[in-house]
Amino acid sequence: MTPAEILSTELAEAAQELRDKQEPFAFATIVRTAGSTAAKPGAKALLSADGTILQGWLGGGCTRGAVKRAALQALQDGAPQLVSVAPEELLAEKGVAAGDEIDGTRFARNGCPSRGTVDIFIEPCLPSPQLVVMGASPVAQSLCALAPQFHWSVSSALGQDKPHQQCFIVIATQGQGDLDALKAALNAQTSYVAFVGSRKKYASLAKKLAAAGFDRPTLDRVKAPAGLDLGAVTPEEIALSILAQLVQDRRATVKQPDA
Repeated sequence: MTPAEILSTELAEAAQELRDKQEPFAFATIVRTAGSTAAKPGAKALLSADGTILQGWLGGGCTRGAVKRAALQALQDGAPQLVSVAPEELLAEKGVAAGDEIDGTRFARNGCPSRGTVDIFIEPCLPSPQLVVMGASPVAQSLCALAPQFHWSVSSALGQDKPHQQCFIVIATQGQGDLDALKAALNAQTSYVAFVGSRKKYASLAKKLAAAGFDRPTLDRVKAPAGLDLGAVTPEEIALSILAQLVQDRRATVKQPDA
């Protein structure tokens, strides 16, 4: 649970409903105010995928636009946002303009008569990444058993893409319908496709895929063999190496702050 949920039963219940539906959302918390403001530090709200406030309160309309923009950005990047809503003259004194981002804080203009400053922390909550494991091999079974422990939503068949949910495909058919599984995975247009098998075996299959109309850039994005080189031998060890690579790729897509 997030700190916002611990402090508010209503927020926790609303957030859990969205989690159960695998829908993205965000928490907004006012962490600082200055001058005259309606809401005070500690005020919290639950935001939908389109930035609408579903539960809680952050004051009047003075911050609504900035919060919505920050929530959409946080959900897109998968990373928190800190937005400071301040009067235009105060922004000018600091030498910043609305839309600027400095040291992790994005600035926005407060055009309300109160002329107060409100700093709001936006925390995105995205659906668990989807892992599609194609095949019934021992490696496939081991991967399906291991991945949920690391908060992956595992399925055995391709489904409809959901907003803000990453999708990864691992083909562990190991001789049972390899070519058909590869065709389905490549047609799914996901960013990650891995094949459990040797480079030589995939090279042979890639020739058949090329003859079927798949271009070279599409074929080259398949990770074959799947997994990091850990010296894995058993199905369980191979599954571990694949999951390690999945985590590596998943975290690489999260926008990191400048060093």
